[in-house]
Amino acid sequence: MNVDFSKNPDGLVPAIIQDATTKTVLMLGYMNAAALAQTLASKQVCFYSRSKQRLWTKGEESGHYLNLVSIDLDCDADSLLVQVAPQGPTCHKGTDSCWGADNQPSYGFISELEMTISKRIAAADTEKSYVASLFDKGINKVAQKVGEEAVEVVIEAMDTNDDLFVSESADLLFHYLMLLQAKGFTLQDVVNELKARK
Repeated sequence: MNVDFSKNPDGLVPAIIQDATTKTVLMLGYMNAAALAQTLASKQVCFYSRSKQRLWTKGEESGHYLNLVSIDLDCDADSLLVQVAPQGPTCHKGTDSCWGADNQPSYGFISELEMTISKRIAAADTEKSYVASLFDKGINKVAQKVGEEAVEVVIEAMDTNDDLFVSESADLLFHYLMLLQAKGFTLQDVVNELKARK
């Protein structure tokens, strides 16, 4: 890895630390050539501490090590993206990240949709919310709706109308997310099961 440490008079380059699984940015540190070499050798992220004026392995005091997964060099060869598997919180204040963000897996819009479904179920406004009204009818009705939507997806898959196929697929996914919550699960539980099968 040809890092250009000469661009900064102190010989340091920024190292952006990201959780390899969740993609949450956890912290920013600085590495010199020795810190990078130690990180690669030990497989635990080591920085050059500007305040301590020495090499510093993250977690050497707290036990919250950052286990190295990969390191990528940027296009100018003067900053690093370090992907890690963190052992515990990253920030010295006890939070998952130095920006206070929880380090939880996110599936973008799908995670937002799960949260919306959860809020509508909790609000239990069966007159205004389709989600609440279906959920109120019990798990059998939610499961039946998933079955109906699955059949509609299969039917549209054998037809040539792609718009209908995508629309029915969206309906199936939406109702499946409801069924997961009715059973006390989330999409993350399904992802974990798939990962376990790998």
